Amino acid sequence: MTPRTLLALGAAALAVTAGSLGAGPSQLGGVPTAAAADFPGDGTPSATPSVDVSTAKLRRVDAVELDAESLVFRSGDKTVADVSMRDSRSTVDLLNRLLGTPARTQTAIGSGGACFPSGTTYTWGGALRVAAMTTPAEAGNAVEIRVLKDAVRSRSGDPVALSGPDGVQVGDDIEDELRAAPRSDKVSFGSGDSRAWQLLLEPGWATTDDDAHTGDDTAASDDAHTGDDTATSDDADDDTAGSNGVSALTNGTVVSVLGSPMPVHTQRSC
Repeated sequence: MTPRTLLALGAAALAVTAGSLGAGPSQLGGVPTAAAADFPGDGTPSATPSVDVSTAKLRRVDAVELDAESLVFRSGDKTVADVSMRDSRSTVDLLNRLLGTPARTQTAIGSGGACFPSGTTYTWGGALRVAAMTTPAEAGNAVEIRVLKDAVRSRSGDPVALSGPDGVQVGDDIEDELRAAPRSDKVSFGSGDSRAWQLLLEPGWATTDDDAHTGDDTAASDDAHTGDDTATSDDADDDTAGSNGVSALTNGTVVSVLGSPMPVHTQRSC
């Protein structure tokens, strides 16, 4: 496995929160959060999800898109559900019903790396991972989502395409997009043959210098690199507030992970 692959996968594995300093439900408009106790052993939320989708409609879903602040379930050109990442119960419930029972891992604060929240992590087919946090992040999200493959099998065995905004998928070469993107929307790690990138695909969660930040998903210089894979100074940006939303992490110029929330060019550690 190349250093670039380790870098991208390490960033996906360790960088799982955009602001682990907690905000209570009252600060999030009363939206309930996903404590580990809310989900029994079969991975099904015990509380009633706020998004109601019939089984018939869910069976027709053939694509799931990760946007900056929501997960969108599609059937062809039709949107079946657009679930806010503030709604952990509905997110996990719909994915359970669509994809089957996930692998589950309980986490304590910091057990998965710096800024890693406590909660329950659900993984479907090694392709889609949702970390449902016990306490929501200051940015407002109750889940962190990472897409690790371009497709996953549904309960019925049919393929479900996984993508980010504008159809960007794991495995796509985004060299042109990287070249065209402004410096404020991208950051590079390493150099030469070991260079990898993070590219902001769609802005979303507000990030300021005083709140909603994680030290993991930014330039990944503290937690997600090894050896000489340090961030290059020529790609650094003076904007310490940075931007936050859904990003692509690359191995070279090929997408290896899609994730949200995932800030770029923020300097404050958690």
